[in-house]
Amino acid sequence: MTGRVRAAEAGSPAPGVASVPGAREAGGRAEALRALVDGLLASAAHTGTEPPGTEPPGTEPRATAPPPGTALPGSALSGSVDGPGALEPLLRAALAALEEGAARRGGPVPALEPGELAARVAGEYAAARGAAALPRLTSLLAYGSADPADPLCAAHLHCPPLAVAVAADLAVCALNPSQDSWDQAPAATTLETLLLAELAGLVGYGEEAAGVLTSGGTESNLMGLMLARDRVMGRVSGRQIELEGVPRTGPRPRVFTSAAAHFSVQRAAALLGLGEDAVVPVGIDHAQRMEPGALAGALRRCADAGELPVAVVATAGTTDTGTVDPLPECARLAAEYGAWFHVDAAYGGGALLSDRLAPLLDGVELADSVSLDWHKLGWQPVAAGVFLVRRAQTYASLARRAAYLNPGDDEEAGYPSLLGLSLRTTRRADGFSIAVTLRTLGREGLGRLVDACHDLALAGAAAVRAHPRLELHADPVLTAFLFRYVPRGHGGPGHSDPERTDRINAALRRRLLREGLAVVGRTELPGEGPGRVRLKLTLLNPHATPSDVERLLDAVAGAGLAEERAGEDPR
Repeated sequence: MTGRVRAAEAGSPAPGVASVPGAREAGGRAEALRALVDGLLASAAHTGTEPPGTEPPGTEPRATAPPPGTALPGSALSGSVDGPGALEPLLRAALAALEEGAARRGGPVPALEPGELAARVAGEYAAARGAAALPRLTSLLAYGSADPADPLCAAHLHCPPLAVAVAADLAVCALNPSQDSWDQAPAATTLETLLLAELAGLVGYGEEAAGVLTSGGTESNLMGLMLARDRVMGRVSGRQIELEGVPRTGPRPRVFTSAAAHFSVQRAAALLGLGEDAVVPVGIDHAQRMEPGALAGALRRCADAGELPVAVVATAGTTDTGTVDPLPECARLAAEYGAWFHVDAAYGGGALLSDRLAPLLDGVELADSVSLDWHKLGWQPVAAGVFLVRRAQTYASLARRAAYLNPGDDEEAGYPSLLGLSLRTTRRADGFSIAVTLRTLGREGLGRLVDACHDLALAGAAAVRAHPRLELHADPVLTAFLFRYVPRGHGGPGHSDPERTDRINAALRRRLLREGLAVVGRTELPGEGPGRVRLKLTLLNPHATPSDVERLLDAVAGAGLAEERAGEDPR
């Protein structure tokens, strides 16, 4: 075994306590977990049944029915006035299990090979029965998770959610409102409407804006391109595209986005019947920012060829570098060619919370539609995507009427419905945690968290520049940056064998995962050939410190050196 020392077994666990080979007890916390589990088992026993999972080893669970008038163990409901009482002991058990599992993990990710972890999960899943299943599997989940709250977990746009947002989300889970009709979510319907109006104002839209909560940027981008298709192709063809479909004749539709844009743009084009080949990649600069001259040239060639520019999709916060495309220039060119202008601000939309960074998004208010993700630079539980349009009338092609959900006479009588704003029918009240967070911290408080992560990225980039074995790709724009480990060689940084450098950087990341030391991202720069592999830090933990980032970079350098030595070992 290498890397972080794996904990030794600490004796036989009490019934129901997560038990995986090599796991250590978490002291008093494990004792508390045992007590809670024992309490749950005793509570189940009071119903007159022995819960599954307490049979002697080697026997099959007995299928016993509770006496008349008693409830099955674990069958209590979470709503109504009795719900909190049913939840309280279960939540205590789950919270203790979360803490116990995280303590056993002891770092940002479990120190295991994927196959080892899969075997442990399968074993625990098979063994978890009855009232012990909740704490046992919760502990397993915590042990086997990549923890974005750990400062050394910094690979992806995977944020550590705020505790207040998680508490709010628990209320949503308990009450289970569905946003497709007013009579399933009376208060949540109004709260989502108010929240979206506030977020539209943050973007710079006026009172005529509209929007909806989504599962994230992929769904939001799909909606933006759907409306673009229906509006632009409908205008040119004189047909109602959402009813009649994409015309088989006429000018070929084209969508323009940068070569560094999210892959969901191509996916949306495929789903909408335009085809992935309809997406034209536009040239970018060294920082992966779309070049206005390249966009102008691509649009001009499209028009000269008799093709139809359906949409220009600009990115405000690319996944790899956080770069923001030139939004005012993109808006002007889209308008000049009659194309819909959509801004994918799933990552960069969080900059709107910061006085320091908000100017990066100047021009976003010119977009016909915008994607935002609050489960990135908003510290919300997944999913917390937002889709907004500048003018509500452009939503017309999504309008739907279902007699059993939103009959017209109900709406005329003052019972509003959000059904016609979403691609989904059943939909959680995901906006509630955002609303609670905004009211708790305000834009100013959230902006301070954004600035803290930006400061962390700047400090991390400075530490890379100062490190003899690391090479920075470009200064951070938001909270992410690319870099790489430079192996020892006679040519100095940047002059090593590019294939070997790529191989070592890819392998060192896996070494860090295998040893449970750190979670670092990996990507490739646009282009062809070797030498393009880069490591990535995406810093979304506002409570991490520059020393944490330096510790992470030291771990990267140490893993790189270990990979070099492993490659030189004649064995």
